[in-house]
Amino acid sequence: MADKDKEKIENEAAKAENIEGGDSREAADTDEKAVVEEAADEEALKEATEDNASTEDEALSEEEGEKKPKKDKKDLMIEELTDKYKRTFAEFDNFRKRSEKEKAAMFEIGAKAIVEKMLPIVDSFERGLATVPEEEKGSPFAEGMDKVYKQLMTALEEAGVKPIEALNTEFNPDFHNAVMHVEDENAGENIIIEEFQKGYTYRDSVVRHSMVKVAN
Repeated sequence: MADKDKEKIENEAAKAENIEGGDSREAADTDEKAVVEEAADEEALKEATEDNASTEDEALSEEEGEKKPKKDKKDLMIEELTDKYKRTFAEFDNFRKRSEKEKAAMFEIGAKAIVEKMLPIVDSFERGLATVPEEEKGSPFAEGMDKVYKQLMTALEEAGVKPIEALNTEFNPDFHNAVMHVEDENAGENIIIEEFQKGYTYRDSVVRHSMVKVAN
């Protein structure tokens, strides 16, 4: 084969290879371009969907805002004054309750002090009546003293003053004041066997403890 023919064949083969390579590159570029365009279309579709949703939300918000009437200055002032009124009324009600409670406590303290000062008078009546001889208990003087004593005790009882039970009951430090302890086999343990001075309560509050003798 001549050198010219060989060179011609080689040139033809090279051209064929260049053509095939160019076609491959063109095909690859076409495919890549198609992928890019498809991705761009998807992104555009996504943005359009989001814009549409945002527009719908804004439209709903505007619609709700239109449904809710806007409060003017008069309504706001009414609400403010109503709130102030409620607060003032609540504060006044608390003040009233606190004042009533304080008044009741002051009244009870004052009444308790008066009752405490009257108890020695009651003691004097009881000691005086106890010293009246049996044969003189029917005398006008003795009967008069007894009536005044009973009237005084009735008035104290109606005011809420009551005597404390002590004799033959179990000793209770909340109501009794033990001034003497004795050994007594006939009496139960911690039982009051004698009362030296009667105790009293005022509305369940102790005015004076009973002075008693307790058996051990």
